[in-house]
Amino acid sequence: MTREALGKCPVCGNNLEVTRISCNDCGTVIEGHFQPCKFCRLTQEQRSFIDVFIKCRGNIKEVEKELGVSYPTVKNRLEDAAGALGYKSQPEIADTGKRKEVLDRLNNGEITVDEAIDLLKD
Repeated sequence: MTREALGKCPVCGNNLEVTRISCNDCGTVIEGHFQPCKFCRLTQEQRSFIDVFIKCRGNIKEVEKELGVSYPTVKNRLEDAAGALGYKSQPEIADTGKRKEVLDRLNNGEITVDEAIDLLKD
């Protein structure tokens, strides 16, 4: 039975360091200070989510079906896993009312798509 190496200390939650690795076939042993891969530091729940996400090829609708959860839950779990891997949160686009106004003007044919894009960039 093969067990996975821990990435986080079960006592304090900090990152663990691998200091010894060995080959079961030839008996070679290597000692030193090694960092586990960043995926090893994910919780089991995060790893399971990433597994389903990849299985579904990133299709959020398929992930929803597979896990039986809502769209916001999928997005939250993805954000959680991304954060655990060290990726910072994407800032939300501020909806200042200007955005809605520009989209309404576009919808009403008052401005072109290019004009709307330019206005939304400001």
